[in-house]
Amino acid sequence: AKMAGSFQMLIAGRLIIGINSGLNAGLAPMYLSEISPVSLRGAVGTVYQLIITISILLSQILGMSNVLGTDSGWPLLLALTILPAIFQVLTLPFCPESPKYLLLDKDDEIAANKALTWLRGTLEVHDEMDEMKQEQESMKLVPKVTLKEMLTNPALRTPLIIANMMMLAQQLSGINAAIFFSTRIFESAGLDESASQSATLGMGAMNVAMTFVSLVLIEKAGRKTLMIVGLVIMFCMTTLLLISLVLSATISWISYLAIVAVILFVVGFATGPGSIPWFFVTELFSQSGRPIASSIAVAVNWSANFLVGLGFSPIQLAIGPYVFIIFIILQLCFIIYVWLVVPETKNKTVEEVTAQFRK
Repeated sequence: AKMAGSFQMLIAGRLIIGINSGLNAGLAPMYLSEISPVSLRGAVGTVYQLIITISILLSQILGMSNVLGTDSGWPLLLALTILPAIFQVLTLPFCPESPKYLLLDKDDEIAANKALTWLRGTLEVHDEMDEMKQEQESMKLVPKVTLKEMLTNPALRTPLIIANMMMLAQQLSGINAAIFFSTRIFESAGLDESASQSATLGMGAMNVAMTFVSLVLIEKAGRKTLMIVGLVIMFCMTTLLLISLVLSATISWISYLAIVAVILFVVGFATGPGSIPWFFVTELFSQSGRPIASSIAVAVNWSANFLVGLGFSPIQLAIGPYVFIIFIILQLCFIIYVWLVVPETKNKTVEEVTAQFRK
């Protein structure tokens, strides 16, 4: 695009990459949920977010002004996305198909048993096969899930609303404002450009570290608990960030408080809201409703992502640091909603979870 002097080529390339990202955001968590045992479903689902946080940190490092974040380096920076694409093309053919998909959608018991045996590394998969067969029998008793059925049937609409609210809690909590505009936030707090970039890297590193912690805790503390704890930390740190930005003009040392607030904000995000919504939607639905529900939830997630990215900067220019009041109010609403409405799915089979919504 730079050599041709065509911004249209840049937009087209980003559009294609965006389509791939959207597909992966729906398919990868669903696949990970379907191939993982019940006892490790949350931990395996968190791996998806872990890879995202590592990728964000890597992009922050490569995008620094003394690396590739220059007028001459940005084309190479954007072109590096071809490396993971090549890696996926070479390795995905060796990944087995989801056993649940093979049995519940294709009714191929032999292939499902073979895939499950490969995934578990043992021939002792009879119990899991029996669970999937029970889910298959229960699916035969209900009609095929359509978009209309998803929106009109209370047993499907209720978990769909919960899944979408979890996605909104992730995006409208302000995490992308913190990531996209972190350097600008640090500069407004009084740091120079070099110190701001270093603080942004620290934030990215903390995001990776806390996602590791979340991976360990998810099956012990539970989804609901970690989601609430994460949102509460984000609520407190957004309030602290607002105070520090408002007072930074009169109190010089308080700019460092803004750094602490943003980094701990990311800690709260990585504790639960960063990873849980991606796989939580797959835990709320049986095989027949999972693809449609995941597609809707991912569309809501990326729409909210786009809204924050588009709206944060102009609102910040209009009202300054008080833009964070919007996130504080939204975070409080999400804390109350998760506390009162969202069910716990830890160590529960899909049949046990979906049965709650049929009552």
